[in-house]
Amino acid sequence: MYQIISIANIMSKKDLSYKEAYSRLEQIQALIESNQLDVDDLSEKLKEASALLKICKDKLFIAEEETKKILDEIE
Repeated sequence: MYQIISIANIMSKKDLSYKEAYSRLEQIQALIESNQLDVDDLSEKLKEASALLKICKDKLFIAEEETKKILDEIE
């Protein structure tokens, strides 16, 4: 069904793409919205989602900075 990914595994994956992280966030959202998680599982999924959000945020920040740099070079 859904792949179980440990938080330590997420944080150690520098090569996790934005698309992969976002896709996993969507999976976690679906699990949460299904109301079938117990409190312990919910807590773990929220921790995982938090780590994935940080990865996405960092990648978006890098993309924004690279875009600014390219645009500055063009001017």
